[in-house]
Amino acid sequence: MDFEAWWLIFLPLLFALGWMAARFDIKQMLSETRNLPDSYFRGLNFLLNEEPDRAIDAFVEVAKLDPETTELHFALGSLFRRRGEMERAIRVHQSLLFREDLPISQRDHAQHELAQDYLKAGMLDRAEEAFAVLKDTSFALPALRALIRIYESEHDWARAITAVQTLRKLVNEPVPQLVHYHCEQAQAFLAEKPSNIEQARAALALAEQAVDRAQMSGPTPAFVRVSMLNASIAVSQQDLIEQQFFLASVLKQAPEFAGLVASELFENYIAQGQAAEGLRCLQEHYQRYPSLDLFNVVFKGLRTQQGVEQAWAFARQALQLHPSLLGLDRLLEAELAQKPANDQAPLESPIPGADLTLLRRLIHRHTQRLDRYVCGTCGFQARRYYWQCPGCNAWETYKPRRLEELE
Repeated sequence: MDFEAWWLIFLPLLFALGWMAARFDIKQMLSETRNLPDSYFRGLNFLLNEEPDRAIDAFVEVAKLDPETTELHFALGSLFRRRGEMERAIRVHQSLLFREDLPISQRDHAQHELAQDYLKAGMLDRAEEAFAVLKDTSFALPALRALIRIYESEHDWARAITAVQTLRKLVNEPVPQLVHYHCEQAQAFLAEKPSNIEQARAALALAEQAVDRAQMSGPTPAFVRVSMLNASIAVSQQDLIEQQFFLASVLKQAPEFAGLVASELFENYIAQGQAAEGLRCLQEHYQRYPSLDLFNVVFKGLRTQQGVEQAWAFARQALQLHPSLLGLDRLLEAELAQKPANDQAPLESPIPGADLTLLRRLIHRHTQRLDRYVCGTCGFQARRYYWQCPGCNAWETYKPRRLEELE
């Protein structure tokens, strides 16, 4: 290609244009910086120095001087909400919504932030209304998840189920708590006077379908809960055989949860005149899947059905294989609760000369803190087993074992 000298004219021209553009950008940046109030820079300085209280005061002053600073308003509202100053957070986000010049995207953002303010403040009715407005916006998904939490807290299981079904249309993700929503409905129907058995059965049928759709593998609390509720329906119908079938299915398919159903299952065996068979079944299960709750049921059953020696022989062997202060506490409690045949006679004890009352009292002081179930998410401890943690509201976070067994 032949070189033409007139092309050289473009080199200084391009250089000049670049120099002018740079000068313009620098001037614009300096102009914008001068227009920012000093309070803005003071606020940034306070944030860098980890002084959030003084930073908030400085940013509030900026917002007053320049109402158009939308992003600063969002930042302030979030800061107020994190600090628990819900009234101030609500006012900030409401002031944004009152602006007629606010773009639609930022208006939806402000609506979402306001809904979160209401939710954290415990104003569930207002939060529900605010989240419902967002159903056709870019915030539809987080709003729907928030609505599900609200329906849970209000125990509005029908609306929670509808919301979950809508959620599954938007995203392909498992929602394991759907099973529990149906179970909550079934439990409510059973608690009615008189019990609404047919509706309870229908709710449990939907719960079983939800278990199948979730494709849950291994022993799950959802399966256990459905089986226990089916057993409760059988009891209300005085069908001992069906009750035994559902309770025994827990031992077979979710053996770790045997402690939750062992007492009811043993009472079922007794009611059918099969106490010996029931004890044998539970003892065999304990050999494979030992737990403190199951130990307690077996020991009490042996104490009642076969006498002191058999019960304590089982207890000695069990505690040798699985040492446990809580287990010893449980068997002493059962022993002391056993009423003697003659009220005037001293309590029969397998340990000659032992003061079981004193022994149990000393042990019990150290086992009270161990006799609890614990949430695997937030660590909330409870004396009874929960399907939903009262602390963090997460589902299926409790293991069917006491704290001592987990340590």
